[in-house]
Amino acid sequence: MNILIIGAGFAGSVCARELAESGHQILVVDRRDHIAGNAFDIKDEYGILIHQYGPHIFHTNSERIFNYLSKYTEWYKYEHRVRGVVNGKEYPFPINRDTLNQLYDLNLTEEQATEFYEKVREPKDTVKTSEDVVLNSVGRDLYEKFFLNYTKKQWGLDPSELKAGVAARIPTRTNSDDRYFTDTYQAMPLHGYTTMFENLLNHPNISVKLSTEFKDVLNDDQHFDHIVYTGPIDAFYDFKFGHLPYRSLRFEHEHLENTEQYQSVGTINYPNDFDFTRITEFKHLTGQKHSSTSIVREYPTDAGDPYYPIPRDENEKLFKQYQALANNEEKVTFVGRLAEYRYYNMDQVVGAALNAVDKILGQK
Repeated sequence: MNILIIGAGFAGSVCARELAESGHQILVVDRRDHIAGNAFDIKDEYGILIHQYGPHIFHTNSERIFNYLSKYTEWYKYEHRVRGVVNGKEYPFPINRDTLNQLYDLNLTEEQATEFYEKVREPKDTVKTSEDVVLNSVGRDLYEKFFLNYTKKQWGLDPSELKAGVAARIPTRTNSDDRYFTDTYQAMPLHGYTTMFENLLNHPNISVKLSTEFKDVLNDDQHFDHIVYTGPIDAFYDFKFGHLPYRSLRFEHEHLENTEQYQSVGTINYPNDFDFTRITEFKHLTGQKHSSTSIVREYPTDAGDPYYPIPRDENEKLFKQYQALANNEEKVTFVGRLAEYRYYNMDQVVGAALNAVDKILGQK
C-alpha cells in the first residue's frame, strides 16, 4: 500500500516505522520544519540540549513499549523530581510526608501522615471535578497552597470547572518518595529525542516531507491507499462543528552564563507567583556537563499550537461529533493526542500507535 502519514511526532513516526517494516511505502508529512513533534530537542547556541516545546520526561510501566523504543535509542537513567514553591520556600511535590513535615513543622510517621490526610480531607460523596478530587484527598489548605492557582494558570479555568481526571493524575504520598513518577522504567533518550526519531524514520520505505500542509498533499494527484492522521481532528474536517478547545503554551528559553546549576531539581512549580507555571533546567534531565545552564519558563495561553485537550463535558460532546465522522472513515486512521482529543503520555501514544498499526494491517 501507499500510505500517507500526517504528523512526524510519536504517533506518526511509530506508525510509519511499523508499516514500513511490513513492506508498505510511506510518506510522512509535517507542517513544522522538523520531525519529533513536541518532543523535538536541539542543542542551543551554547551547546546545551534543550527541549524546544518544554520538558518531555519519559516514563512507563510497559516493558513492551520501553523495549520497543530501546531499538531506536540508548538511555540515560533519570528520575524526575519537582518542587513546589509556597510562600518563597520549596517543598517536595507531589505532596509527601516530607512536604507535610516541612510545611507544618511536624514530625509525622507514615501512619501519622495517613491520619493527617484523613483529618483534613473534605469527603465527597460524588467526585466529579478536579476540585473534588483534591479536597477529597488532601483538604482545603493544601489545595489552596499547591493546586488551586496552578490549575487556574495552566487551564485558564477554576478546578471546579475541570473534569476529575486532571487532578487524579497527581498522587498523594504518605512516605518520603520525592520522585514525580514511580513508573518501572524512567529514562531519557541518551542522545536526545530527535536522534531517536531520526532512527525511527530511517527506513528505505519511508519518505519525509517537512514544512508541508496535509491539505496540499491531499490535493495532489498522488494516490494513497490509507491515511494515518495525527493532527487535530477538527482541522481534518475543516472545523465543521466548530473548533475544539485546546490549551497552548508559550515558552521562554533563557541561557545563564557562568551558572553551572540554576535550581535544585529538574522542575520547580510556581503555583501562586508569576504568570508562568514552572521552570525546567535541562541539564538535570539530560545529565549534560557544562559550565553554564539553560532553562525554560512555561506560560499557559489560549493562543498558539494546540497542546492540551481541555477536559470538560461540553468539549467531550463536541469531540464525539467529530469522532462519529472519523468512525465512518474506512481509509483513514486517527491516532494520537490531538486526533483522539485525549491527554496521552508519550508511552501511551506509542501504545496507541502500535495498536492502530495492528488494526490497519488486520484490515488488509
